[in-house]
Amino acid sequence: MKTETSFIKNPFFISWVLALIFYALEYAVRSSPSVMISHLENSYSVNSTEVSSLASAYYISYSITSLAAGLFLDRLGARKPVFFGILVLATGCLLFGGSNYIVGYTGRLLQGMGSAMAFPAAVYIAVKAFSGKNLATAIGITQTLGMLGGSAGQKLSNTYLTNGNSVHSIWIIFGISSLILALLAFLFTPKSEPGEKIEKQKNFLDNYKIIFGNPQSYLSGLVSGFLFAPTTIFAMIWGVDFLQKSRGLSQESATVACALVPIGWAIGCPLLGWIADKIKRRIPVIVGGALIMILSLLQIAYLPSLIPVNISLLLMGIGSGAAMIPYSIIKEVNPDKVKGSATGAINFLTFGVTTLLAPLFSSLYGSKLTASLDSNSLLQHSLLFFVIGITCAIIITIFLRETGNLKPEDTSSN
Repeated sequence: MKTETSFIKNPFFISWVLALIFYALEYAVRSSPSVMISHLENSYSVNSTEVSSLASAYYISYSITSLAAGLFLDRLGARKPVFFGILVLATGCLLFGGSNYIVGYTGRLLQGMGSAMAFPAAVYIAVKAFSGKNLATAIGITQTLGMLGGSAGQKLSNTYLTNGNSVHSIWIIFGISSLILALLAFLFTPKSEPGEKIEKQKNFLDNYKIIFGNPQSYLSGLVSGFLFAPTTIFAMIWGVDFLQKSRGLSQESATVACALVPIGWAIGCPLLGWIADKIKRRIPVIVGGALIMILSLLQIAYLPSLIPVNISLLLMGIGSGAAMIPYSIIKEVNPDKVKGSATGAINFLTFGVTTLLAPLFSSLYGSKLTASLDSNSLLQHSLLFFVIGITCAIIITIFLRETGNLKPEDTSSN
């Protein structure tokens, strides 16, 4: 009879812990540019719009590579894909933060490319490391650690830079840390069974034909993308600069405020998921989370003295947890045999939205931040940009199929 801690003796347990660290590290890499926009402007001799383009390049390669991540895992198992994923991330970090813009842009693309392997790999390994009884908890811990990594990345990077260290040196630290992690992952991740790989390889392209042939898949991705955008574009790129210039916050205070958004995610993801499962309804919970986001953003924009911005952004983060519910829906509206590929598909769609919206936001608002005589009005309009996007998510949700009443075994965690 297996004990409750028998999973610790599973050879895949250590590799899951390393994949967990990989996921937290890539989130730190993803969020850190938000606290160093002025540093990157000076380093690359460019304006804030070009820095935003640089930071957003991450999502271009991340969304595209997400489609391939599942293929590599299915064909090769976890060992080589995780190793090369972390290695690509490390290379991207070492190329970033120098003085050559093209090299830095290439580095940021490589960061997104390597990072795309983190979450699918952590889930893939968790399936092998844990029994069904503990699997949902393991995946929930994975999601939470990722968001906490994003929060820690902002806070620690800001502290490191305010102590007088160079922006390039922090990326060297990220790079070296990733290289060490890549080596550990290669050493401690077991090889997979070859028979399983061949069978899954045959079905890969057919799986994506099924997923992308279903309109519900696109609707799920759009809803998640619009709900994710305030985090990826505002909190993780522009938020610190906007709060400093429009609300008079110090660099430290603005960083802490934005870092509370991913902490809110860490609370909201499991909480809203639990509520959706409890009431056996997905749609009302998505709409409820979206409304929390809208109210939080409107309060920050027009009633800033009502609630401290830290609390408002934390609440926005909690509401943003609703963006993960479509990750379950896309699996539930597609056949069982494509559930694994569905994660890559919705990652592609979700971060494809960020890839399209980020340069638009930068052009409309970010580029005007330094020269604006009325930074408060600019902040208000910039937050309305996200309110409109969230409203679009609510409207699209109306056309989503309600899947909360399906059998428990059909509502697998993303």
